Amino acid sequence: MATKKMAIIATKGTLDMAYPPFILASTAAALGYDVQVFFTFYGLQLLRKDLSDVKISPLGNPAMPMPVPMPVMVQMLPGMESMATMMMKQKLKKHGVAPLEELRDLCLEADVKFIACQMTVDLFEIDKSEFIDNVEYGGAATFIGFAGETDICLFI
Repeated sequence: MATKKMAIIATKGTLDMAYPPFILASTAAALGYDVQVFFTFYGLQLLRKDLSDVKISPLGNPAMPMPVPMPVMVQMLPGMESMATMMMKQKLKKHGVAPLEELRDLCLEADVKFIACQMTVDLFEIDKSEFIDNVEYGGAATFIGFAGETDICLFI
């Protein structure tokens, strides 16, 4: 029986959108899937060595549960993004959800292949030294070759 394959396209670099690709990739790898994650546009932020700048914004995020309802005007005030990020990190920790760095490391230990979109790296003029080790670089065609043969393909 051939190994099952999963492809994930990670396009967002906010805290709330950083967890799904890492959780799904590490879980699939633990279940024996061959997994590749293609990081493009803002998703490239998740490959940086330092993830401390990964934040969440309550602005334009109507599904985000807030302890008290907040009008949009309040969400725009300076400091709200930092407050929302702090609250989310506390909630994740309280419920035993691993930090992003730990989930990313789990993926790498499970041989999940991380591919950084070379076109986006060039477009945003990102120095590759800012990224973690074990990242491959390739274009859409590189990833599509794998994604076209997968059992599961997700766009996050």
